[in-house]
Amino acid sequence: YALNGQVVGISAERADLWQDFDRMLGGLRATEPLEPGFRINIVETQSLAETPDGTLAFDGEVPEDGHCRMVDGGDIVHLVFPGRQTVSIHAGHGRAEIHTRPDTRITWTAWMLLLDAALDAGGQHMLHTAGLTLPESGSVVLIHAPSGTGKTTTSLALASKGFGLCADDAMVLNVASDKATAWGLPRHVKIHRKTASMLPFVSPCLGPSWDRNGEQAVSLQRLGEILLVDGTGARPVAAVLHLARSADAESRLLPMARTDALVALAADNVRTGMTGLLPLQKRRLATIARLVTAVPTYTLE
Repeated sequence: YALNGQVVGISAERADLWQDFDRMLGGLRATEPLEPGFRINIVETQSLAETPDGTLAFDGEVPEDGHCRMVDGGDIVHLVFPGRQTVSIHAGHGRAEIHTRPDTRITWTAWMLLLDAALDAGGQHMLHTAGLTLPESGSVVLIHAPSGTGKTTTSLALASKGFGLCADDAMVLNVASDKATAWGLPRHVKIHRKTASMLPFVSPCLGPSWDRNGEQAVSLQRLGEILLVDGTGARPVAAVLHLARSADAESRLLPMARTDALVALAADNVRTGMTGLLPLQKRRLATIARLVTAVPTYTLE
């Protein structure tokens, strides 16, 4: 998979072992042989090493995937799903291993952690933001907000009025020499019932069934039939917008202090554990700090 400068290679006895990863990034699958900068090897086994050396960084429940432990082993970070699978990430060597019980689906948490590690190895970091290209411009604005605030609704509304939708929930950031670029992960857009009622123009993309969260997953290709969807190429970042609810039903764009933007982005994107910040999280925080230094920051009410 070619991730804008970072190549991720996966090996396993059966291709369906990484079907969820491919479902998310299949559009970025390399069409010719490339030398991976980060390698993931998947092994099916009945024997799992569930007590790796290191310091316990997390022990608890994660959404959808159940109980897991994260162990900070210094040069190696381990993720353990008891009785199901383990993940070991050797960040300094650009590789990772997944050991999983046969007939056990690899967890979404594991895939996201591995994607984070692979991007980090290439100097990139994934942020929980939407991304939209400005009309008649090659640059992109990042729209940040905690889940449930309205990133998807806002993104679809803007994309119907001349902005280009790169992603509604996850953008990959690279900040080098005070120049920030970003590109969107080609993931399906989850459209909520409430979004559909506010934006009736999306109805041709929707079916009759909603999941337990009241959402439907719609591909970017399908959305591209009714609004402007831009590709996954990296673009200069023009600004960061923090989305907030308006108190008086009026829309406005207001300057936001860079320190406030840093705090808002860090609170939603940088994870702390029982050992503090892991090295990857420290680098992500540093990237966010460079981002808000390099581009203007605003509140979008």
